Amino acid sequence: MNIRLATNIDIDQLIKMRWDFTNEYSDCPIESNEYEGFYLECREFLTNAIQSNRWYVWVADLEGQLISHVYIELIHKVPRPGRKTSPFTYMTNVYTLPEYRGKGVGSQILKKIETWSRKNEYEFIIVWPSEWSIDFYERNGYQQCKEPMELLLD
Repeated sequence: MNIRLATNIDIDQLIKMRWDFTNEYSDCPIESNEYEGFYLECREFLTNAIQSNRWYVWVADLEGQLISHVYIELIHKVPRPGRKTSPFTYMTNVYTLPEYRGKGVGSQILKKIETWSRKNEYEFIIVWPSEWSIDFYERNGYQQCKEPMELLLD
């Protein structure tokens, strides 16, 4: 297994995984006739993301098949006097194919991301876990922090 950053050749697999991820955890699966529109939107997002210095898509590649992925968005902060201002990373869309879960794949990607984040001197990694993923993150050293506030813009 190779843990690496995604490239353009991974886009089709990433799109399919995002589709499957959404349907797996949805009470109301998305109809297959909506795939084409989603495909085009997601392809544009991923093409731009992979070429940017804002998004980093980490994948676990097993002989050409993507078996897991984690999306990282780099968030730049406004500088503060008296201290070096470093960006932080927002982790989202963490997914492993069902047949590879419980085998340490996700934990290996998280370790790679932690090493990369330390090397780049990012301040911290933040993730908003679902109820069923809290244990996974805790096993990998993440801890609960104060809840953010939000304003819903319906």
